[in-house]
Amino acid sequence: MKEMLEYRAIRLGEYIVENKATVRSAAKKFGVSKSTVHKDVTERLMHIDRELYKQVKNVLEKNKSERHIRGGLATRRKYKGE
Repeated sequence: MKEMLEYRAIRLGEYIVENKATVRSAAKKFGVSKSTVHKDVTERLMHIDRELYKQVKNVLEKNKSERHIRGGLATRRKYKGE
């Protein structure tokens, strides 16, 4: 069971780094909840693969700093009828 969690955490981390993915998009791709993705890449991955954890953390920080822009674009699309 522990190996499965570690494997999933590594796969999620690799996916996020390779695709510059958000937690939400990774959750959708792997069929798990956002909470699971977040726990895997912020808590579990830190103890499994420190270097991958740092890379994932950088991507998530960048996504966090840009989320207000993505939200504004989504609102614009909504009211333009796209």
